[in-house]
Amino acid sequence: MLNKLDDFPIHQTPEPIAVPVTSDRNVYDRTWFNGYASDGSYYFGIGMAIYPHRGILDCAFSVVQPGGRQYCFYGSRRAPIERTDMQVGPFRLHVVEPMRRARVVLVDNASGVSCDLTFSARSAAIQEARQTLWSGARRVMDATRFDQFGRWSGVVRHPDGEIHVDEAVCHGTKDRSWGVRNVGEREVAGAPTASPSVFFLWAPLVWDDHISHAIFFDGPRGEALIREAIVAPLYPTEAAVPGVEDGKDQRMATARHRVKYVASTRLARSAEIDLIDHDGKTRTIALEPILKFQMKGLGYGHPQWGQGMWKGELEIGGESFDPQQLDPLAREHLHVQQVVRASDGERTGVGVLEQICLGPYEPSGFVGLSDGAKG
Repeated sequence: MLNKLDDFPIHQTPEPIAVPVTSDRNVYDRTWFNGYASDGSYYFGIGMAIYPHRGILDCAFSVVQPGGRQYCFYGSRRAPIERTDMQVGPFRLHVVEPMRRARVVLVDNASGVSCDLTFSARSAAIQEARQTLWSGARRVMDATRFDQFGRWSGVVRHPDGEIHVDEAVCHGTKDRSWGVRNVGEREVAGAPTASPSVFFLWAPLVWDDHISHAIFFDGPRGEALIREAIVAPLYPTEAAVPGVEDGKDQRMATARHRVKYVASTRLARSAEIDLIDHDGKTRTIALEPILKFQMKGLGYGHPQWGQGMWKGELEIGGESFDPQQLDPLAREHLHVQQVVRASDGERTGVGVLEQICLGPYEPSGFVGLSDGAKG
């Protein structure tokens, strides 16, 4: 099971690169991007992941503009042994220069969605703390993630028109993660377990000369399972970005969040995030959503095109929907990202707020699987 990467001195175990260290069927390795105009005039998302023990490589691309439909492309194939093979039918991800530049190409296909986009880094790679969540004695998530902030250039085409993506206005976040987390079809049930409860916020934000980033996993009573906040430099050009890490990221002591919801939904109407440094100084950031993107357009919670689901040797698909006409409390619609304006009282910025709240969550008054906020 050798591949090209085995010719580099990168091994962490006695096995070839293609052999994961764990036999957990939910092991994965994923590349994910978003891109959005600073005025909220468009948002696109991109994802590709390999699931070695499921034998699947899948991908997705999705785009939305205000007042329009969200268009989606999905692709899935049998996973290649060669880890540098990152192509699924008409979709291809090319790492032009690691941690600096990547290119995503989706050629014309039956979905009506295509693109040719280049991501150019504007921050060093930022490693988040290892994320481990438990269900009883089992790790249901055990992953490492790093992020980079950057700019996009290129073109996106969909049935309603064409978007010329200019790096002067298009920000983006690259998210690389790997490890174990729940993907694919549900496992055959054993003894009954408690109803699921998930609360997650993720807020990568871009300011004039730096980025801020916060991530939250809470338990059903609001208890902190994972809390992390980071501030790091933003570089003016790709050439100025250090090759890997620059050692200049500042890790906060902790972070807090407050979310106000659209009535009868679990969608954030506004939010505040507190970044708290080691001296107790608090920076409060207010977030105002301006454009919504449904994460099911990238396979998250999708009933047919969910991540890690076997679709066949090679299969592509697509769909479109009006985000404003969806039932916001349907399980597959709870997971969203919203482009947000950010302000800390002195500066303004832009970014995204990702959220999913499924099941009981006491701080927001949610008691069922997907009941909405009181008016």
